[in-house]
Amino acid sequence: MSQLKKGAVLNYVTIVLTNVIGLLMTPFILNHLGKEQYGIYITIGALVGTISLLDFGLNNTVVRFVAKYKAQKDNIGLENFLATTMLLYAVISSIVVIFGVVFYGYIDSYFTQMTPDELEIAKVIFILLIFNLAIGLPGGSFTGICNGHEAFVFPKTVNILRYVLRSLTLVVVLLFGGKAIALVIVETVFNIIVIAITAYYVFKKLHVKIKLHELSIKFIKHIFGYSTWIFVFALVSLFQWKSGHWVLGRISTPEVLTIYGIGIVLGTYYGAFSTAISSVFLPRATQMSVGNASGEELTSMMIKIGRLSFIILMYILVGFIFFGKQFVFLWVGKELGEQGSFESWLIALMIMIAYTLPLVQGFGNSILEAKNKLSFKAILYLSFMIVGTIIGAILAKPYGAIGMISGSIIGWLIVQNVMNFYYHNTIGLNIIRFFKELLNKTVLVVLVVACVCYFINLIPGSGWGNFIIKGVSYTAVYGTLIFFFGMINFEKELFKNSFSSILNKSR
Repeated sequence: MSQLKKGAVLNYVTIVLTNVIGLLMTPFILNHLGKEQYGIYITIGALVGTISLLDFGLNNTVVRFVAKYKAQKDNIGLENFLATTMLLYAVISSIVVIFGVVFYGYIDSYFTQMTPDELEIAKVIFILLIFNLAIGLPGGSFTGICNGHEAFVFPKTVNILRYVLRSLTLVVVLLFGGKAIALVIVETVFNIIVIAITAYYVFKKLHVKIKLHELSIKFIKHIFGYSTWIFVFALVSLFQWKSGHWVLGRISTPEVLTIYGIGIVLGTYYGAFSTAISSVFLPRATQMSVGNASGEELTSMMIKIGRLSFIILMYILVGFIFFGKQFVFLWVGKELGEQGSFESWLIALMIMIAYTLPLVQGFGNSILEAKNKLSFKAILYLSFMIVGTIIGAILAKPYGAIGMISGSIIGWLIVQNVMNFYYHNTIGLNIIRFFKELLNKTVLVVLVVACVCYFINLIPGSGWGNFIIKGVSYTAVYGTLIFFFGMINFEKELFKNSFSSILNKSR
């Protein structure tokens, strides 16, 4: 099996592991840290994550340039590029430390709802995470070098081992009474180990050399010219997932931050399931775009990928609407209480509903990239994510975490509606046909399943056993109805072939 195929398999292993272990670890960590320290832990992480934008998209740029120089067999150019990049990272890490020192002086005045003890914990976590970031930004370039050499297996395997071992270590540390600071120390140690191992692989196994032959301002501008839009999309992601932590961290107690953080975690898991399905088809779809496929051909591919994502997402969404409240209460209700669990469920549900359309239209990004039209979407998204954050900040004062996510979602919805007009009128996609065929058969099945779920939810009981019975019943109903009445022939064949492949491997 090639490095590319092995890398793809390890990608899916990573997705499954991060989601499953994340679901198991979250209530465990929350239970041992308590609402206050957990809220501090995730909020300081989000703030330091903001500073990580100083990377300016360089890690992704490393992959592209390493692959380019390797294909051209230009070893001198590669050595010079890597040396230049490392100098840039040295400057960036220094700026990160400076930013950290400056913001450290404002922690007391920024987190106005924290007690003195909570502020001390926040400060220690902040220092450790700034150190993590200062070494992690240049350290991440070694993974980029591996990917540029198409050596996908080693870094992905190391990442999987790191995730598993880190999770096991966190369990032990928490069982022995460790708190939030101990978790960050564990994270720091694993970061250092992984960077050292990956660097060893790059220098000793890939025989990469870093040597400065010429320091050119023009070349540095060229590097940043490529990374500009990567940086803008990083800003979009920042406002989309972390801005709420900034706002709520200023005006809310750590308990509210925890409720908001749990909702965000569940909302982000939602997208991973769709991405795991649709990403299989995206390389082929991108080739179509580059090959000047017609608008109708691109629409057909968008429908094919969108329907597969939609079928998966509707299974999760409908289930979460009817049984998610019970799941969240069983999952973290002991720590958050009934009201806190309800708010986390509602935040996650709002994200899932708003996130569905961008996910089923994920192929649109490939088309925009192939046609070099990403700039419009990047600027549009960034503008309305900022607007959404401002609206959320206004709503957060009277409505807390629910108000914050409401503002963000308003921004998402405006962007997606504008993008559909752009896809239709500028890119040449037939969006009306897309929606007609996306909803063909599936929407009726979803409505019928929703009616059945109402009665499934009447099954008496409230514990995990009751939840599993409901979940199994729902899965059987959804799977049966969607297969026989909601899928078209291509989707049925894909499902049967995948199922047959799994059975053959198990034998």
